[in-house]
Amino acid sequence: MNTRILILFILFLLLGQSESEAGSKVTNNRRFNIEKDLLLAHFDCKTDVDDLHSVAAMAIILRSETYSEINFHAVAGTYGIQEGLYVPPNDLFQLAFGKQWSDADSDFKKALNEVYAIVESTLNNGANVWIAEAGQSDFSAAHVNLIKKEMPQVDTGNRITIVQHSDWNEKVTAPESLLFVKEKTNYLKIEDGNAEGNGTPGFRTPGYNHWKDKLKDRNLIEIWQLAVDLGLQYNGKEGRYNNKAVETGGLDFSDISKVCYILNLEDIKDTEEFFMRFAQ
Repeated sequence: MNTRILILFILFLLLGQSESEAGSKVTNNRRFNIEKDLLLAHFDCKTDVDDLHSVAAMAIILRSETYSEINFHAVAGTYGIQEGLYVPPNDLFQLAFGKQWSDADSDFKKALNEVYAIVESTLNNGANVWIAEAGQSDFSAAHVNLIKKEMPQVDTGNRITIVQHSDWNEKVTAPESLLFVKEKTNYLKIEDGNAEGNGTPGFRTPGYNHWKDKLKDRNLIEIWQLAVDLGLQYNGKEGRYNNKAVETGGLDFSDISKVCYILNLEDIKDTEEFFMRFAQ
C-alpha cells in the first residue's frame, strides 16, 4: 500500500468515526415524519409547575397550521421516584388536549393501556414513536416493556425515540427504568431547555408576561391564563418546588425544548421568538 492510498484509508476511517459519533444523536439520521409518526408528550407534574406552562405551549404548537394534524397524545403524572406533592393539571389538560390525553396519576394501568393501543396502531402502520420526556422515564419504561412483551417483533431501539434534557429528571427516574429505556430505545439527551445559547431553545424566562399581547385565539388565551393561574397557585406551596421564573410572574415551558427537537424547531432561540412564531 503506497503512502497516498494509506492516507486516503486513514481519512476514510476518521470520517466514518465522525459520522458514527454524529449519528449517535439521531439513529440513522431519522427525523419525525409529520404525516404518520406519533408524538407522545409525557408530563410528570411533580413538583415543579413548569409542566403547566409546557402544556399551554404544546397547545399553541398543536393549533398551528403546520402541526394541527399530527398524531399526538399526552400523558399526565409520568413522575418517577422524586418526593413532593403532585401539581393537579387535569382541568388544564382537558382544556388543552380534549380527549388526547391520559391520566397516569389517577390510574397508571389504564393510562398504560390507552397509550399502548395508540402505539400499537402506529407501529403496525410502519410509523415510529417519539416521546418528549417532560419528566422522568418510569412511565416510558413501563409501556416500552409492554411493547416488548406484546410486540416482540418490533425493534424498539430503532422505532421508539425518547428525548430528554434534564440531569435531574434522570436522577429521579428509578435506576432500573432509566437503564431499560437507554438500552431498549433510541434514547437521546439534548441540552437543557432552561438555558439559552446552548443549541436548544431556552424557554425559562423570569418576568415574561408578553404572551397576553401575542395571543389572539380566545381558546389559547383561556389555556394560557389557566396555566399561569395554576402555576401561581401551586408554585412553592406545601413543599413543592419553588420555580423562581414563575415566582416573578414569568414563564417556564422549558420542557417544550424536547418537542422542538423532535419537530425540527431547534432554531427557535427563546420565549419571545416562540410566541412570535406560533402566537395566533
